[in-house]
Amino acid sequence: MPEHRLLLKDIDIPDIDGIEAYLNQGGYQGAAKAVEMSQQQLLEHVDASGLRGRGGGWEPVAQKWRRLPQSATTRYLCVNAYDADPGLFRDRKLIERVPHRILEGIIIAARAVGAHVAYLCIRGELARPAAVIHQALEEAYQANWLGTDVAGSGFDLDVFVHPGGGAHIAGEETALLQGLAGGRPEPSVGPSSHTLFGEPAIVHNVGTLAYLPEILAAGASEFRKVGTTSFPGTCVFCVSGHVRRPGLYELALGSTTLRQLIEDYAGGVLDGRALKAVIVGGTLSTVLQPDQLDVALDPQKWAIPGAGPIDGAFGNGAIIVLDDTTCMVETAIQMMRFYAAESCGQCAPCREGSGWILQLLERLEEGVGDLDEVKLIESVALKIGPRLRPEQSTALCGFGSAFAWTVQNFLHSFGAEFEAHATAAACSMRESKESGFRVPDSVSVRY
Repeated sequence: MPEHRLLLKDIDIPDIDGIEAYLNQGGYQGAAKAVEMSQQQLLEHVDASGLRGRGGGWEPVAQKWRRLPQSATTRYLCVNAYDADPGLFRDRKLIERVPHRILEGIIIAARAVGAHVAYLCIRGELARPAAVIHQALEEAYQANWLGTDVAGSGFDLDVFVHPGGGAHIAGEETALLQGLAGGRPEPSVGPSSHTLFGEPAIVHNVGTLAYLPEILAAGASEFRKVGTTSFPGTCVFCVSGHVRRPGLYELALGSTTLRQLIEDYAGGVLDGRALKAVIVGGTLSTVLQPDQLDVALDPQKWAIPGAGPIDGAFGNGAIIVLDDTTCMVETAIQMMRFYAAESCGQCAPCREGSGWILQLLERLEEGVGDLDEVKLIESVALKIGPRLRPEQSTALCGFGSAFAWTVQNFLHSFGAEFEAHATAAACSMRESKESGFRVPDSVSVRY
């Protein structure tokens, strides 16, 4: 079955990152319609499409827009382009290849929420995407798609690129707003947590806003024809790890199983190797065994707690594939090194708990841990973020639950391997495994 491309449909066209090629493919038609519509009309149109956020939470976009205070005269649109989850590389590739689609999505969203200033927050070390988006901004201003009186509509919009320090936690919505305002990028709670410079602000993911041009140009009903009733549209899956063809694959939601994505699209694991595990969902990692992969790629089929066939989170489309050369304890260590390094340190469960779990896992891999320490790892993780009772998390934000659930999912799926490390006082794969598995920052994709 071929891919169903909405976000990636023009990605192979030469010079599609330039405004001339983008306009030749029908670019900015959606923005032209949006700036002529009232905010209410635009909100109802997007609501009718059923578009949900692609950052991992899958919240209906129109529902998020409605939460903005109607009495506020100033509102800000902030766009999360940090792309900082383990195994996620979608947004940077969208910015590199189709930056004007991102800008068009920003125009539509800003018009819908009544924002006249938007900030695109990108990791400072992503030099190539930053250069591409700056060039696209210059072209959009020159063509009057940004600035004063956008396309002669009377709507004004300025877009600024904000390079952040690259910390994973800076992508959390309230931390992003704190960092954008000049503070430390730390999560916050309370009525003022979604404000910027004292005014209401809304945060969207790049991969969410990129759908808006399609919805406006083709129509809400056309968008609803793709995907499922509850989750319309497509998802761009980032497949990395031990597969023949790592890269981005855009599929209609619910049309394909996880196994088909890995074997038919990404080519499966190398000859002579066997599939051992698949880590799904980015930060909220679900760890699956080979016999659990025949589940549709439909967020409704993945639920916490256990409402679907998979007891876990569908997440943001990051898929990490592991073959039988992989030690699951070492993989858990690589994941926990990421989490321990990326904790903002603001609350004790993250600051102390992530490092504690990492130390216990390293003891297992070194052959000095015991069965009691395996139980202790699970106990600490359960206290930070119970896997089946997310509302009981003791951490300030979802980051604590993220690593706590990840550890519990490793133990849930591969507990016997962790216990074997303890009873044998060694890693049985130390001699046979190759270089091990590391959480990818990016991969060389097909585009």
